Amino acid sequence: MNGHRFIIGLLLLGLLTTVQAARVSDIRSTKHNLSVTGPGTVKAVSETQVCVFCHTPHGSTVSQTAPLWNRELSGATYTPYTSNSINATDIAAEPGGSSKLCLSCHDGTLAIGSVNVSSGQSGVSIDLNGTGTGGTMATGQGETSGFTRKLGVDLTNDHPISFTYDSTLALADGELRDPASAAHIGTRAPGIKHQVPLEDGKVECVSCHDPHIRDSDPTRNIKFLRLNRFQSSTPGGGAFNETGDIVCLACHDKLGQAWAGSAHANPSVADETYKSGAAALREFPDTTRVWEAACLNCHDTHTVQGSRRLLREGTDAAGGPTTPRLGGSPAIESTCYQCHSNAAESILSTVTDVPDIKTDFQLSRHMPISSNDQPAGSEQHNIKDADFIETQDNLGKDQLTNNRHAECTDCHNPHRLMKNRLFNGSGSSADSTHDPDTPSNLASGALRGAWGVEPVYSSTSFQDKPSGYTVKKGDGGSGASTAVTSSHLTREYQICLKCHSDYGYQDDNLYPAGTRPDLGDSGGGTPSGTNGMIQYTNQAKEFQAPFSHQGEGSAANTGAGSGYATDNHRSWHPVMDTTGRTATERNMDANAFLLPWRNNIGNQTMYCTDCHGSATANATRVPTGSNPWGPHGSSKNFILKGDWDSNTGSGQSDDLCFKCHDFNTYPADGGSRTGFYNPDSDKGRGDLHSYHRKQIGAMKCSWCHVAVPHGWKNKALLVNLNDVGPEAGKAAGGEEICTGSGGWGSTNGGCSKNNGYTNAPYYLNAFLKVVNFRPSGQWRENDCGSKSGDTGRNWMRDAACQSPN
Repeated sequence: MNGHRFIIGLLLLGLLTTVQAARVSDIRSTKHNLSVTGPGTVKAVSETQVCVFCHTPHGSTVSQTAPLWNRELSGATYTPYTSNSINATDIAAEPGGSSKLCLSCHDGTLAIGSVNVSSGQSGVSIDLNGTGTGGTMATGQGETSGFTRKLGVDLTNDHPISFTYDSTLALADGELRDPASAAHIGTRAPGIKHQVPLEDGKVECVSCHDPHIRDSDPTRNIKFLRLNRFQSSTPGGGAFNETGDIVCLACHDKLGQAWAGSAHANPSVADETYKSGAAALREFPDTTRVWEAACLNCHDTHTVQGSRRLLREGTDAAGGPTTPRLGGSPAIESTCYQCHSNAAESILSTVTDVPDIKTDFQLSRHMPISSNDQPAGSEQHNIKDADFIETQDNLGKDQLTNNRHAECTDCHNPHRLMKNRLFNGSGSSADSTHDPDTPSNLASGALRGAWGVEPVYSSTSFQDKPSGYTVKKGDGGSGASTAVTSSHLTREYQICLKCHSDYGYQDDNLYPAGTRPDLGDSGGGTPSGTNGMIQYTNQAKEFQAPFSHQGEGSAANTGAGSGYATDNHRSWHPVMDTTGRTATERNMDANAFLLPWRNNIGNQTMYCTDCHGSATANATRVPTGSNPWGPHGSSKNFILKGDWDSNTGSGQSDDLCFKCHDFNTYPADGGSRTGFYNPDSDKGRGDLHSYHRKQIGAMKCSWCHVAVPHGWKNKALLVNLNDVGPEAGKAAGGEEICTGSGGWGSTNGGCSKNNGYTNAPYYLNAFLKVVNFRPSGQWRENDCGSKSGDTGRNWMRDAACQSPN
């Protein structure tokens, strides 16, 4: 028998790759030694033969070409791996090649000790200790967890096998190495020992695993991998480095330099270590660092049942740092929460530099990150390629509102994001978010390589939605262009607009009734009816920044054409582009803005996340403590950093507006000069924000300004009840009529004497009527009033501003 073992050993040598210094061909010292001398928990009661569990010199299974196979093969029906983003088109429903040999034990359908021949006897069942029911593969941490080697017959949570890996596949994927040019990948042949061997051009279990090897250090579990289980040197991002790179990179190059410089791969960033318990559960060496675990931080080739895309712990079942999840439904966030949670829940020993995202998602207002929060009740996020792009239907287009969702990888590409204030790596590496002291709308390092959309406009009218959208995707690399015209994503708002515009949902342009999604249609959202709002608005319409409307010129009026059109133009917060309205053009004191906004008024841009994110301290929009930047969640409605409602401006310095605008200037009794100023020295009124505050006793922003302050049809975000139009579901130019004796009457409805005009989404307790839009700093009292009645002081005293609430 010893002679037969020698022959078998020579045959099996053909299965080995080039032996690494850390790898020893020594099956006796591996868990695949199932004899009584084996080191594992599964081993024979008395059988001393080592090779008999897989091989025999006589009576082998002839249906397989493997060397003298001594087991029958499972007749089970398998469910193969699949995903919306995989480009392999021939994944076999029935695994083939040597993979069938592995599965004869690992699918759990056959007794491990059942062999064809042993000691000259046929149909032998060798008694084993440590097996599961019926002598099959034991379940380890649980049959549905990712910490068992009983793979079962449902292979949807296991790396795909039995598919063709060729140049066509590599080209279609975009992030796979081409086996035609990667010498380490190829079909086995006599004398040719590829590090990643294919079988007839197909990936099989033995492409990654050699069942006969161990590490030179017997205490290290290399999972029978032919190449490194961990990253052992700084990733270079070029050709595969057999000595230093993790085995995954042998096939998956993940855009090379993009992955190598990412926050999850860069040793200078991902230097946190695993807690001992978390490392032990994953069979990692103690104190493994994040950059060393590399792909294994987020993926496991045989992961928890129910997870998609091999995401480690990627389901909604209960689990923790040392408690494996058992089955469940797909939940991307669970994978991210392994690290991005508080210190107690994290798998990492220190989380000082790791944003705690989970806590924000548990605030009262948050993105619908969990399946329970999503209208469909299940994870709808389903990317179709390496850029993580989804179809518009999957975002909710074509009335498929149940598909609306939010997932971590809607906004972040974990293979490309980096710790840098700019997405192209040219900024400071102080953190992964933008510099709060330098206003901008450029995407930060945390958004590198994500995808979004840029609106295309054919009209400057506030009433018209974009004529189309250009998809921005890919990664431009270090030093990439920051131009908005670039093919890759360069702006934060491009991410937001793919869901918060008619790119991701229907919009028939009708307000208040329309086809947009409803507030409150998902868990964690702002309740329907808040600020009178029922539906989302189209932010691509609102934020448009037409060049012809920049500055303080006399652009064409966007409402009805009449006397009040003079010097009117669109206005917007500068999310998409600058306003061009400097402090000089506004005739205002720059100190009416807080720092840093006062430094370059009119020539700066801003982020959506300057306003949206977890609540911040008074007079700042910068997150405090461990709160991360980003619109994950907030204690405030609309995921805002401060309060925004009909009382904003009445004295609450925590209100949203006063994160950027000086509270002492606007609702308080004095301060800096604003653009709302009366230049007539004989009137003695000066700054009119301060003057009205003194006269009325209070100021509330929505009395005069639009209730959704993204952008608006009038200058200075001012409402005008002389021109209530399509934005309120009305014909253009309709007036909300007010008389002194009769209170608020209306040709359109929705008014009351003390509470003004409310018609969501844009009018919230509004009073202002403008008959002439003056240039900033040149307002007179007769510029305000009814276009069909009194103006100036009489109108304000008798109709509009008498005891407003």
